[in-house]
Amino acid sequence: MRYQGSKAAAVLAAGLLTAGVVAGGGTAAAAPTAGASTSTDQAVTAGACTVSAGGITTGGDHRIQTFAMTSPLSRTSHMFIAKGIYPDGLSRLSSTIRYGDSEVGDDYHSGAVVMGSGLYDSSYLTPPGGGTASQQKLTRVGGGWDNFRAFEHTTFTTATRMRQTEYGLRKDGTMLRWDVRYKDATPVRHTTGFAPGFAGMKAMALISQTAQYETFLMTWASGALYTVRIPLTQPMKPVLTKVRSSSWQGFETLIAARCGKGSTLLLGIDKNTTAGYLYAVGHANGTATAIKGLGKVPGLFPDPVDFRWNKFSDPVLAGD
Repeated sequence: MRYQGSKAAAVLAAGLLTAGVVAGGGTAAAAPTAGASTSTDQAVTAGACTVSAGGITTGGDHRIQTFAMTSPLSRTSHMFIAKGIYPDGLSRLSSTIRYGDSEVGDDYHSGAVVMGSGLYDSSYLTPPGGGTASQQKLTRVGGGWDNFRAFEHTTFTTATRMRQTEYGLRKDGTMLRWDVRYKDATPVRHTTGFAPGFAGMKAMALISQTAQYETFLMTWASGALYTVRIPLTQPMKPVLTKVRSSSWQGFETLIAARCGKGSTLLLGIDKNTTAGYLYAVGHANGTATAIKGLGKVPGLFPDPVDFRWNKFSDPVLAGD
């Protein structure tokens, strides 16, 4: 399966994982307060950054909603990208879906989806902006995924190499990591580490990608909000840093987009109410991280699976 863009190609896939970093417990609550810090860097507050949230419907459709950091908040797109690309009611998890111009003129969409106990590579073409899917490919990668509750695939490109890394969070609280490389156009996955201790994690979103590490923002059942920096060295040793101590437990999904030079536009989704809330988050700096609550977005999130849409041309995340 290939990511096809006007200047780049990449491959997304996932392997069988096994699972971990800080435990927590507590009750759910929606619309957390941002915390003591309410200002963000000038790059965040100055422009109308956007974040695109995807959904897999019960009918196996892909949809997109894009929200802009305008005043008031606005939804700049709300549409189906493709219908019936997965069997009804089977999807459980999705990685980020990357998309953009293909070599044949249509838009190419590529990601991974967990259906039942299986992980599948998924790709298809549509006319620009969405429509009837064609050249669809759905390839089973491996089983045992009924034991996982979170998954992400990241792509980081330099002048000489494209690095692809996968993370899976098992239900027992273990975080696993894989390196994905290609041999004769076939993806080969190598386990590069695991870490226990994530049993209390509720939601996670990638916020930073570098040649040395990647960072997730995670909410915990206790209400805490942490950054989790994962150096790409072995053995895998995540570094947890508390950002807020309470009120973030209401979000089952986090979706992040780059905003400005080094900040993040964060969408938190409360699946109990199907509501979403937008936050401008400054460059990660522990409890001194600036977070500004922007309010409830004008849209709902009723689909069973949420994910992040990412254009091939989007800059890498730089929130940490």
